[in-house]
Amino acid sequence: MKKNIIKISLAALTIFVTLTSCERNLDQISSINEDQDQSMTRAESFRQAMDGAYTAFKGSGYYNGDSGSQLIMGDLTTDNLIRTASGRNTNFAASNFEFSSDNSQTTGLYSAAYMAISRTNFVLKYLGNGVLSGTEKTNMEAEARGLRAIAHFDLVRAYSQIPTQSPNAKNTIGIYYSETYAPLNNTASRNLTVDQVYDKIIADLLFAADNITQNDADKGRLSKASIYGLLSRVNLYKGDYANTIKYGELALGIAPSITVMDNFTRIWKENEGLSRITDGVLFQLSNAPAESNNTVGAAYNQAVPSLRSEFVVDYDLYTAYGADDIRKSAYFTTGIYSKEKYNHVTKYAGNGGPSNVVPIKYLRAAEVLLNVAEAYYRSGTNPAQALALLNKLRAERYSSFTPGTESGQDLLDAILKERRLELAFENDRWYTLKRLALPVQRSGKGDLFDGTGTPAVAQVLKVGSAKWQWPIPITAIQANPNILQNDEY
Repeated sequence: MKKNIIKISLAALTIFVTLTSCERNLDQISSINEDQDQSMTRAESFRQAMDGAYTAFKGSGYYNGDSGSQLIMGDLTTDNLIRTASGRNTNFAASNFEFSSDNSQTTGLYSAAYMAISRTNFVLKYLGNGVLSGTEKTNMEAEARGLRAIAHFDLVRAYSQIPTQSPNAKNTIGIYYSETYAPLNNTASRNLTVDQVYDKIIADLLFAADNITQNDADKGRLSKASIYGLLSRVNLYKGDYANTIKYGELALGIAPSITVMDNFTRIWKENEGLSRITDGVLFQLSNAPAESNNTVGAAYNQAVPSLRSEFVVDYDLYTAYGADDIRKSAYFTTGIYSKEKYNHVTKYAGNGGPSNVVPIKYLRAAEVLLNVAEAYYRSGTNPAQALALLNKLRAERYSSFTPGTESGQDLLDAILKERRLELAFENDRWYTLKRLALPVQRSGKGDLFDGTGTPAVAQVLKVGSAKWQWPIPITAIQANPNILQNDEY
């Protein structure tokens, strides 16, 4: 009989689930040696186990470590970042589009996401044992299903096509959607289409939206506003613009602030603490100074003692931020390393606490606003509102902003430009290009602060390339041959 530390495997991953956590830091450190069934006879164990599911998002392959962190993968594979000649070559293969099934840079997310999913299903398994009841029970189920949906969404957009990516994308192979706690499952298969996976994600999120009772005071846990915001994101990827607008407006109705200009730098630079500013944040993964091993910004750079970066912002993107754009100073620091000057990405460096230990913003209201603005434009229902939303965002980012008057293609271009500027280094760029069926086209500029220096080796990734779907880990396929590999790997 397995005790408090429960060894489980799913499609070639082995993880450990424990049932005791520090509520604020969401640690999972066992202090009780007992069978899991006995542990789950206490109401507090459900909260601790649920917090353990959040903790899984802070592991290697998701939002921790240098290699394969999702804080950088969505940008180093695109035209947003360029490798420095003075770095350690961390993630170089992925930046050069050398994706392979035995390289954790693109496969690490697979096991990390299924770890989080397994932990949510562990909570759901015990909800029928009578310990929780009423709204306490339905809220716990809503939270678990919402978090489960998030992890499945991250998987399907990385390892399968995005519905808007190609005319037949919805009917192509999806990912395994895990809905039960089955530690020894080695028969799971990718038996769903992309469209069917999205339907399941949306079903979980809709249940969460209808039943979650937590307010959004604690940004480290899901709330109704964040669930609505996630529904807006998922429906944008699905190409359902009416529901992108519907749920985006609901999210913004509850949490309308998109981070005012006075708070914008503070939401990035202040380390975790009771007084931390979270203006405009809908959902984040808590990362306190006590968790100094979770140096999430280290994927970008380290202080040794001067700032050394693995990747720096592409020169063309850097110059796209105007001098009056608050994001420029919040995201970048120009400094010298090894006698060369670089435009370092210091969005996650922190200020006043352990270096690179900051919360990870999974969803912000600014993204939801951009989702809704794009959906209004693409649906043709209200381009005037699309412009109004765009101007609302720009008014909080540019100190000398005059409301824009764009229309037609110019309006769409402006919305997509602000999306790139706003969500740079937040795991968005790769997936935006993918869902819009646009190529990666790098600038050809070098890594130094003025665009000189060493350019990227690979400059282009074409729209039709099979590499837009990352490889399934070879270890997953060896453990379970029913998991099909993606084409050309």
